[in-house]
Amino acid sequence: MYLGLDVGTSGLRALLVDENGVVAGAGEAAYAVSHPAPGWSEQDPAQWIAACEAAVDELRAAHPAEFAALKGIGLSGQMHGATLLDAGGEVLRPCILWNDTRSFEEARALDGMPGVRETSGNIVFPGFTAPKLSWVAKHEPELFARVATVLLPKDYLRFWLTGERIGDMSDSAGTSWLDTGARAWSDDLLAAGGMRRDQMPALVEGSAPSGDLRAELRRAWGLTGPVTVAGGGGDNAAAACGAGCFRDGQGFVSLGTSGVLLAAKDSYAPDPASAVHTFCHAVPDTWYQMGVILAATDCLNWLSQTVGQAPGDLAGQVAERADGPSHILFLPYLSGERTPHNDSAIRATFAGIGIGDGPAELTQAVMEGVAFALRDCHEALRGTGTALDRLLAVGGGTRSRFWVETLASVLNLPLDLPAKGEFGAALGAARLAMAAVSGGPLGEIMTSPEISETVEPRADLVPAYDAAYAQYRALYPQMKTILG
Repeated sequence: MYLGLDVGTSGLRALLVDENGVVAGAGEAAYAVSHPAPGWSEQDPAQWIAACEAAVDELRAAHPAEFAALKGIGLSGQMHGATLLDAGGEVLRPCILWNDTRSFEEARALDGMPGVRETSGNIVFPGFTAPKLSWVAKHEPELFARVATVLLPKDYLRFWLTGERIGDMSDSAGTSWLDTGARAWSDDLLAAGGMRRDQMPALVEGSAPSGDLRAELRRAWGLTGPVTVAGGGGDNAAAACGAGCFRDGQGFVSLGTSGVLLAAKDSYAPDPASAVHTFCHAVPDTWYQMGVILAATDCLNWLSQTVGQAPGDLAGQVAERADGPSHILFLPYLSGERTPHNDSAIRATFAGIGIGDGPAELTQAVMEGVAFALRDCHEALRGTGTALDRLLAVGGGTRSRFWVETLASVLNLPLDLPAKGEFGAALGAARLAMAAVSGGPLGEIMTSPEISETVEPRADLVPAYDAAYAQYRALYPQMKTILG
């Protein structure tokens, strides 16, 4: 048996699978996020440990025989969080999370330094790890002087599981300290942020062993044999493993709270200026590129709150199938935008509303605006040479047939809808554990999910959506000029 542990932002998910990847059971435990000041987002790492213990207890109670056969553990987690340890391994302060924006000035300064984008392969965003440490150095200097190790959230859980201070390349690529092409810490990037190599964990590939479960935990959990803990991966890399996306040309699009368009790459081809993330994948000699929009289904949730109708009711008011673009344009920048604009100040816009338009028309415009924003991501990835001929479509927004068919036609790509089941980060983590223990072929371990349906682009509507996308693209610079 193999255990996948996913340290999310709002809770930990534990997934127990057998040697064939069949799910035997799952456990979950929630925890809170603290916001001690505007723009701040923190968590006590002890919450992750308590959640892990609770989820494991749930699995052991429900599946005692299966859990007793545990051979490997894989880890996944929210990226970019700064967990600071002293020389004795004690936590110095709450972890500063990925969605914390306090270090925007430090991020801007690091991003402007010569060679930083070129070596890291990415823009330095405020949510990344390096600017957080620069903020701590400036505002908490006595504490900063005691920092012996910086661990990402899943790697702090590994520290508790194994006693080892180890990270993996995929998660570490989001720190702005990693030479992403070389898959190794960069002394130049560390020096730019006032850090040292001895403050970094050792690195392993996500599918490689990183250590063994501590004897105390083996006894407490009723395990007799050794349990290998795999390197694991950042949440999106692990989710890609769970979805079977690890070969060049494989990818997925996620219509979740935010939107993601991710593609696996067998070569390193960054383009920081496009605000495309280029990170190491969780498997060797592989990278992935990712366009991110900050609000996808969140836009529909916002409209729901505004007009006082449930999101499902709004989705039910649009046509069952796509029938061409709306006369209303919507820029979905409710919280700014990441790809391709890297613009935290821009805000959302409706353009072209008429007196006869109501919730149904606004809902269609919102869905199309999100689809156009994801096309921006696709165009940015294409600019780096990434070629995709189809995508797996996941996330809550895929429950709307209209939205999926609109997105397929806007992207002009077939979208595969997976059958119900597990294919997320916790499954990817469990698969990485299987690879670390067995050393088996990745293609046999990281299979694609069963597809329930493929939604093809509407060839008769593609030209109309292309024209509407051109209008959408023209609106951003106009609004940027107006809003400043």
